[in-house]
Amino acid sequence: MRNKHIRVGMGLVIGVLALQSPAAAAAADGSGIDIHPWSASPGTTVTVSTTACGSDVTYGKGESEAGGKFHLFKGDGEGVLTGQFTVPEGEKPGTDTVTVKCPPRTKVTDEYAITGRQPNGAVEAGFGDARDTDTQLVLGSALIAVAAGGWLVRMRRRSHADRT
Repeated sequence: MRNKHIRVGMGLVIGVLALQSPAAAAAADGSGIDIHPWSASPGTTVTVSTTACGSDVTYGKGESEAGGKFHLFKGDGEGVLTGQFTVPEGEKPGTDTVTVKCPPRTKVTDEYAITGRQPNGAVEAGFGDARDTDTQLVLGSALIAVAAGGWLVRMRRRSHADRT
């Protein structure tokens, strides 16, 4: 019986490692472009960094199908070029291709995901206005008081021997 549990645990560990190998392969695809964030919503500023141009290049041009053209300048590290663009409002969810060009004749391409617009503000879930915190505070306090009272009645009704 004990060996069965060990085999099941080992199978789960191997399964988890097998599921993570495509993600590791995707991260090591060798495109030379780092896009952050990897999934952006409309209105988000996307930062593109690359080391594919070489250590002596200080300028590059980039283009996003959704965000348009942008420039890459010398970044923080040696041989790193960095640029930014903004995903336009109203852009549909999907993938966007980013192309970076730098002298002499270096061109690299990668993709990132455009997600739907992130929700803004509180969600109204049927208990009235989400900004009305006074009513919610009173209702929550009343529920806690009723629960505490119920626990107290239950403890008083139990015999002394059952309380330990």
